[in-house]
Amino acid sequence: MPNKILAFDAYYFDDKAKTVCLEFEKWNEDKNFKVYSEIIDNVAEYIPGEFYKRELPCILSLLQQMDLSEIEVIVVDGFVYLDDEKKYGLGGYLYEKLNKKIPIIGVAKTNFASIEKNKKALFRGDSKKPLYITSIGIDLEEAFSKIESMHGEFRFPTLLKELDRLTKEN
Repeated sequence: MPNKILAFDAYYFDDKAKTVCLEFEKWNEDKNFKVYSEIIDNVAEYIPGEFYKRELPCILSLLQQMDLSEIEVIVVDGFVYLDDEKKYGLGGYLYEKLNKKIPIIGVAKTNFASIEKNKKALFRGDSKKPLYITSIGIDLEEAFSKIESMHGEFRFPTLLKELDRLTKEN
């Protein structure tokens, strides 16, 4: 049975992207994880509302280093849906590219006003600013409780904070 959780993030500089993935097995993990990393040249320009065109190729490229049959779920930095008609964001497009076989949970730092029904605001620690959770291939309540159960007493779970740090380091 698939038991690996993957979390992806990318950092853009010049016309490059550094994509990092953490692989772990328990939602409340804080230190046992494996790191995958890759730098890609000639990344697409950022287009508002079409962020997936920039980040999706980076994630798909890094996924080639992994055995997809072992993956239980993938966490992305961003939204699965962009509106209540379920227009795909990064997570939705990734789900399609993986033939709808691996559930995707989107964890976004900033709100996207055009989506109300298919997202949940998660307040962690003492933070007054929520994380916005969306999902596909997994029930939103279940996705929410998984992110909520992640290690760390602050707004960002420990591993997602580490992921962010790793994308930005040289």
